[in-house]
Amino acid sequence: MEEAGIQVKNVKYHSSQPWPLPYSLMIGCHAEAATTEINMDKDEMTDVKWFDRKDVLSALENNSDVLKVPMQIAIAHHLVKSWALNEI
Repeated sequence: MEEAGIQVKNVKYHSSQPWPLPYSLMIGCHAEAATTEINMDKDEMTDVKWFDRKDVLSALENNSDVLKVPMQIAIAHHLVKSWALNEI
């Protein structure tokens, strides 16, 4: 389970990114949702929504008022982009 409270399955490693403080390594994985019900951890997140591939592709092109994708230096950007482009 992750911060949105969604049960996941078929977790696959994608990439990693060093994180200077506190000297750690962030790993990025893709996973399938085993459930679609959102049970958000309010201490970790402020909002959780589902987006379809079309919405994500639009956000990657900076054409979305609803979804903002992290900058290209962030591992999250590459995880989102690889999913949107069906590279996984």
